Amino acid sequence: MSSEFSRRDFLRYSGASGAAAFIAATLSACSGGPASTGSVGAGSDKDLITAVIGYGNDQSWDPTQTASAFAMAGINHVYEGLLDTDPITREPYPALATALPSDLNATTWTFTLRDGATWHDGQPVTADDVVFTFERVLDPEANVLIGNFFRTWLKEVKKVDEKNVELVFKYAFPDAAPRLTIAKIMPKHVFGQPGAWDQAKGGKAVGSGPYQLAAHNPKSNTAFEAFDGYNGPRPATVKKMNWLTIVDAAARVAKISGGSAEAQIADNIPYANVDQLKQQGLTVEGGKGMNHMFLMFNTGTKPFDDVRVRQALHYAIDKQKMIDVALKGHGTASSSFLNEGHPDHQRASVVYDYDPDKAKALLREAGVTDLTINLMAVNVSWIVDCLPTIAASWEAVGVKTTLEPQDTAALFTKMDQMQDYQAVAAASNPNQFGMDADLILHYNYVPGGLWMKYAHWDGTKDAEKLFAMMDEAGKETDKAQRTELIHKYLDFVAEQAVLYPVVHNELMTAYDPKKLSGVRAQPYPGITLLQAKRT
Repeated sequence: MSSEFSRRDFLRYSGASGAAAFIAATLSACSGGPASTGSVGAGSDKDLITAVIGYGNDQSWDPTQTASAFAMAGINHVYEGLLDTDPITREPYPALATALPSDLNATTWTFTLRDGATWHDGQPVTADDVVFTFERVLDPEANVLIGNFFRTWLKEVKKVDEKNVELVFKYAFPDAAPRLTIAKIMPKHVFGQPGAWDQAKGGKAVGSGPYQLAAHNPKSNTAFEAFDGYNGPRPATVKKMNWLTIVDAAARVAKISGGSAEAQIADNIPYANVDQLKQQGLTVEGGKGMNHMFLMFNTGTKPFDDVRVRQALHYAIDKQKMIDVALKGHGTASSSFLNEGHPDHQRASVVYDYDPDKAKALLREAGVTDLTINLMAVNVSWIVDCLPTIAASWEAVGVKTTLEPQDTAALFTKMDQMQDYQAVAAASNPNQFGMDADLILHYNYVPGGLWMKYAHWDGTKDAEKLFAMMDEAGKETDKAQRTELIHKYLDFVAEQAVLYPVVHNELMTAYDPKKLSGVRAQPYPGITLLQAKRT
C-alpha cells in the first residue's frame, strides 16, 4: 500500500456512509445487521447448503474495494482471478489462466485464458476484461483498496490477443503468483458502464466463477446458485447456497443447534459455545493465523510519542490471563507482528512477555507518573472480553484506565474526523488478502496510509526508516536474503509498538458432519464451500 491514501479517497471507498463503514469492514467486518429471520429452503434439502456468517453482508461487494469478511468470502465463490489460491493452504492454482508462471523471477508473465470461460450473463471472458480490471487496480485516480497490493511492483497489463495477456513488472516479484487472487477479473461490458461501480458496491455481481448471486438482501441473507456455464477447476458442489448474516452470537449459535437446526455450518463461533456444540455432535475446528487484537497509540499525543511508554503498556498486559479467561485457551501471545506458524515468523528482537516490573521501570525512565488512559475499542464480543484484563494490568502498574467499547462504525467515525484519542484496541486479519509478510505489513504500514494517519506516525523519521526497509525487502529476489530483510523490519515494528498485536487468536467454525463434508476451517473470517458437499 504505497500510494497516497487521502481522506477523500477513503470516503470514496464507503460512499455516503462515510469512512467508518469501510473501516468496519477491514476490521474483519465486525459491524453488521441484526439476526436474520429470513431464510431460503429447509435443513433437509440436499441441494442446498445453509450457512450462518457472523459478519454483516451490507458492506461493499466491489471486489476491488471491499475488505468485508462476508463479501470477500462470497466473492471467492462468484469471481475468479487469473490465478487463485487454495483458501487454506494459500497455494496458487490456475483459475481463468491455464497455467502457473514458469519463472517466478521473470519481470514479464504471459497468461493464456481458459477456453470456454464465460461470464454469468453468457458473454465470453476476454483479454479486454483482464486489462480493464488491472487498469482500475493500478489507476492512481481510482486509488482502489487492492491497488495497494499491486502498485509497488506491477507496471502494466497488456493485451497480446483475445486469449493472451502480459503482466509487466517494475522488478522481479516472486510473491506475485498468490497475490493475483486478490485481483478478481471483472467484465468490462458490465462494469465499464456509468455508475456500475456503485452498483457493484451495492451487491451487483457478474463473475465467471462456479456460483452466481441469486439474491442479495443486506442485513438478512445472500443466496447463490450453481453456474451451469462454469468450466473451471473447482465447479459448484451443490445447486444452491443460502448465507444468513447473523452478527448476534447467541442467535448464530441457535441457528445450528439442536436436531431441527436449519443451517449446516457457521463461522465466528464463540469460545464459550465450543464444548456445547461438540456435545451435540457438531465438528468445531479452529483456524490459526493472523487474526489478532492490536493496540494502536496516538503518537501525536504525549506521552505516547515516547516509545518507552508504548512498550511499557505492552509489557504490563497479562496476556496469559487474557488467553485463559477471555479466549478460553484459543490464543497465543504475540511474539512478532506475524503469528506463530507463519513461514516468516521469528521471535522479534523485542517480545512483550508479561513483565510489570519492566513496565514500571520504563514509565519511570520516561518520567511518566499519574497516567490516565481512556482505551477506546470495537465492541466485537471477544475483544470486549479481553478488555478487563488490559484495564486490570494497567491499573497494576499505576495507570488509571477507563474502557470505552463501542460500535465499530462509531469508533472509526471519530477516528476519521481526527478526533483526539489516546489508545485503541481493535481486531484485524490481513490473511483475508493473503499470507506473505510484505502484504501483511502493507495492510497497516504504508506511506500516506490511513492507519499511519490515525496513529499520527506517518511522516516521522522512524516511519520513513521502516518504509525504506520494507521497500528494500520487497525488491530482493533471493529468498534467504529477503527473509533476513523481512525479519529486520519486523523487529523494528516490534520495537516501535505503534500498532502492534497483543494476542493472535483462533477463529472457530462449526459444522454438522452428518450433513456436510469437505469443510475446512479458515484462519480468517468467513467460510469456503468450494469443495464442500451435502451428505
